Order: sequence, then structure tokens, then C-alpha cells
Amino acid sequence: MKSAALVVVLSCFALTSLAAASNTVDFSNGGGTLSGTTAGLTLSGSTLIAVTGLNGGGTVTGDLGTFSLSTGALTSGSLTMGGTFAAGGMVTINGNGTNGIPNGVLFSGTFSAPISWTLTTLANGTHSYTLTGVLTGMLGGTSVSAVTVQLTANTGTGFFNGSTLISGGDTTIASVPEPSTLALFATGGMSLLGMVRRKLSAR
Repeated sequence: MKSAALVVVLSCFALTSLAAASNTVDFSNGGGTLSGTTAGLTLSGSTLIAVTGLNGGGTVTGDLGTFSLSTGALTSGSLTMGGTFAAGGMVTINGNGTNGIPNGVLFSGTFSAPISWTLTTLANGTHSYTLTGVLTGMLGGTSVSAVTVQLTANTGTGFFNGSTLISGGDTTIASVPEPSTLALFATGGMSLLGMVRRKLSAR
């Protein structure tokens, strides 16, 4: 009886791990211009260059679509020295039908928490900036969470002055199993265990 219960519990963990692993999707974008003021930043002209795990598939590369981004207003710090932007804004990833990637909106979401704008001064005295934020949105009709990191091109010895080209960015979407699905599985497993126990007791 104990071994049967152990099998049910281990099955729940295995299904959870499989569901989490199979639901990770990664989008990479390259190029584009990041511009803005204290009212917010906007990324335009960026190309979707790689997609991994969409609809359970592998990695697809090429000119696959577009990536655009906007943030809320600057709430602390500065554009030049780094700071924090408010939640809000929008991230939209569009496919163009190339290499099996669907045509149309692949992901659309908004920043659900403050966005970090970090300045790094390198050993050679040049500067680069990193924009990092947490997103919530829709991927193929499913509500998901994601993290996007947009790296600007190195701005040289100068600082961000309202516009810079970016080298690239990455958005990772890691869906978690739907709680109701796991609850149903657990309930079914426990019911099955109850039936086995009753049969064994009847003997």
C-alpha cells in the first residue's frame, strides 16, 4: 500500500517537472534603436532572430519577425547613471511566417513590476546599459510570465543621451503547470489509491 502511494506521489512530481520543462520558450532579438526620456524608453526596429521551444519545437534562426518594447516613466535614478522605470509599457513579438514561425503576434505583454536600468562601466572606461524587467502577457492564447533583458550597444566613453543602438536582447517565457490540472491529477490519484485499499481490505 505504501509503495502504491509512493508511485502516485512520484508521478505527480514527474508530471510537474515535465510540464515545466516543456513550456519554456525563448525569443532572441537583435539590433534596433532604444530611445526615450524620463517619460519612458522605446525600442523600435529590432529583429526577431531566434526562437526556441515554441509549440514544443527546437531552435529556429533567421529573420523571423519583429520585437518592440516600451516602458513606464523613470521613477528613480537617471537615464545616464541608471535607475528604475515604472511597470506598464508593452512588449510585442511578431512572427513573419519564416521557417515555420507563425505569422502574427507570438507574444504580447506588459511589465508587471518596476524595470531595472543598469549602467556598467567596463575596465576600458566605456559604458553599457542593461534593461531588465518581468512581464505578464499572452502566448498563443495562454497567460504566461516572462523576463526580458535588453542589452544596449556599448556607448563608448559617453553616456546614454536619449538614443542608442542595442546589440541584442532575450525574452524567456517559463510557464508553470496550471494548478487546477495538477489538483485534478492528485485527486484522481488519491481516489485510485482509495479503491485499491478497499479491495485489499475486502480480502
